Amino acid sequence: MPCDCHIEITEASQKGVLLKLLGLNATMFVIELVAGIAGESTGVLADSLDMLADALVYSVALYAVGRCASIKSRAAFFSGAFQVIIALSIFSDIIRRVVYGSDPSSLLMFSVSIVALIVNTYCLRLISKEKEGEAHMRASYIFSKNDVIANSGVILASFLIYLTNSRWPDIIIGFIITVIVFLGGLKIISSTKGHTDSERLNVT
Repeated sequence: MPCDCHIEITEASQKGVLLKLLGLNATMFVIELVAGIAGESTGVLADSLDMLADALVYSVALYAVGRCASIKSRAAFFSGAFQVIIALSIFSDIIRRVVYGSDPSSLLMFSVSIVALIVNTYCLRLISKEKEGEAHMRASYIFSKNDVIANSGVILASFLIYLTNSRWPDIIIGFIITVIVFLGGLKIISSTKGHTDSERLNVT
């Protein structure tokens, strides 16, 4: 009897797209993490978190190829839980910066966010060809679109910091991006709970 899989990647083209998305997001995560720490930017750090969260989603999609629903559900739950954990860590960093202050570099924020915007626009172009396909490909399209919006927000924040000489635009955009990732993690966890319950019902 064939395995009842929720997501199936049967075409090599889809695998190729996911691998490119994974590689690009993982690379940008490292770049933005280093830039965020060096530039004291909560917005860039939060965007690096968003890149990592997306890379986890793409990894789960690839890992789930040809596997049964129970394994796929556990993998998705892990990625959702990890997103929540790293989101909470960024929340704590935001609180620290609010209390003790920060001096974000608008130039560094702008520069790295422009690079991230170019990468995410390319990712969006790649995945847009598959946006009407299977559920995981549609979800990947939504994640990539949100990345472009987040990058634009960080770029706007860098301009506001330059014009006002205030750290608050960086903190606010970092908070917004982190909330989005946090809620995304909770949504993934919630969706896997539904699959787990249905599996139990099928067993009983």
